[in-house]
Formats: sequence, C-alpha cells, structure tokens
Amino acid sequence: MEFIKVLIADDEKDTLEIMAKKVSEIGYQVVTAHDGQEAWDKIQSELPDVILLDLTMPKMDGLTVLKNLREHPPSKKWQPVIIVSARGELEDMKTGFTLEADHYLTKPCEMEAILKGIRLMVSLIPQRRSKKEMENT
Repeated sequence: MEFIKVLIADDEKDTLEIMAKKVSEIGYQVVTAHDGQEAWDKIQSELPDVILLDLTMPKMDGLTVLKNLREHPPSKKWQPVIIVSARGELEDMKTGFTLEADHYLTKPCEMEAILKGIRLMVSLIPQRRSKKEMENT
C-alpha cells in the first residue's frame, strides 16, 4: 500500500481518539490536531495527503483552516479535505463546498462512512495530482 498520511482535526478528544485508531488500523499514518490553529500548523509542517476537518474548533474554526489551505497551499500537491462536523445545515455545507471541501459528513456518522470517504480521496489522488501538476507547468 502507498504511504498515506491523514490529518484528523477535532477538538472532541474521544472523537479524535476513535477516528485516529480506526484510520491507523486500515494502514494510514495518522497526525492529530486538537484545535484549528494546530491543524493549520500541522498541514504546513506534515503535508498530509488527506485532511479530516471539524468545523467547530477553538483558536481557528475549520472553515478558516480550509480557506487558508486553499488560498495558501503549503504544497503543490492536491490535499483533499473531508469535513466531519455536527454542523449539518445546508448553509454550512454550501460554505464548505464553496471553499473547495471535497466531501462533507455530518456527525454523528458511522466510522465506515469516514473510512469510505478517505479511501475515495486516496483513490483520486494520482489523477488529481497529475492534473494539478499539468496546470502548474
């Protein structure tokens, strides 16, 4: 299996631990962040391949993290973002997709839905990255 790094950002400790355990069990390296500022810092330093992002976090909310990522990408590679949030209102979803979230899951959700979302993003990485590289040349 290709080496894939997943950043999970959530301020709910139990949720973060469960997601991290399940994601690592299927073979991905996991990096965690407990607030939005830590998530943004780790996006820049760790360059994760896939990002799971809660919207309601202290220090910096998830939408600000996503906006920063899309406006100031730390890497030339595509970094897919899956929003995993209790904020499931249509306006929140529209805002997330306007800011170029790749997938949106509303809590509570089954862990299998999260894992399926990660697998989908991982399957798209080769073609999305090669397309982005062609755009940058």
